[in-house]
Amino acid sequence: MREIVLDTETTGLDPAAGHRVVEVAGLELLNHMPTGRTFREYINPERDMPEEAEKIHGLSAAFLADKPRFAEIAQPFLDFIGEAKLVIHNAQFDMKFLNAELNAAGLPRLAVDRAVDTVALARKRFPGGQVSLDALCRRFEIDNSERTFHGALLDCELLAEVYLELCGGRQPGLTLEQRRQPMAQLQPLARDARPARPHSPTPDEQAAHEAMLQKLTDPVWRQ
Repeated sequence: MREIVLDTETTGLDPAAGHRVVEVAGLELLNHMPTGRTFREYINPERDMPEEAEKIHGLSAAFLADKPRFAEIAQPFLDFIGEAKLVIHNAQFDMKFLNAELNAAGLPRLAVDRAVDTVALARKRFPGGQVSLDALCRRFEIDNSERTFHGALLDCELLAEVYLELCGGRQPGLTLEQRRQPMAQLQPLARDARPARPHSPTPDEQAAHEAMLQKLTDPVWRQ
């Protein structure tokens, strides 16, 4: 089962108001395990960077000025995600921005039902609880000390851990660094072959069965 944990950073809250994507990142999961494959691009939004947004993600207009425009990275992004399910924290927000950018680039929109919203999963599991990414990291004792800014790739890495917890929990002692190991490097466990167990009835069991048949009229075992 292939899934892509996805996150974006933007200049604001609404693409209809002229806001744009400035960073997009994805992290590949196979059967809920990170494979080590990631995608990350900073994007020139072709507009100014509001101060409130820069305080959140730390990306300035000057830093983004020489980065590619979304239309230039759109196809590599689509190639990376393929047909996989998209695991997103507050999926409606990111899908709205990505579809606005894809539409502007003349490319097909992403189907909304491709997204698995971890906010919805968390609210279902913890009714009334806090469901921000930071709050879920604290709840699941996931180290998010490096998250001084909202960076898309770091948020994907943290969300991959949160998502695994929401899906049933981590194996004890299994850290993110271990799970980032490419699948090709994971070795199957060595197992000792065991001889087949005997299933034939013992003489006593056979005798008991015959005695039971004597008490039955036209038993199926004799047909």
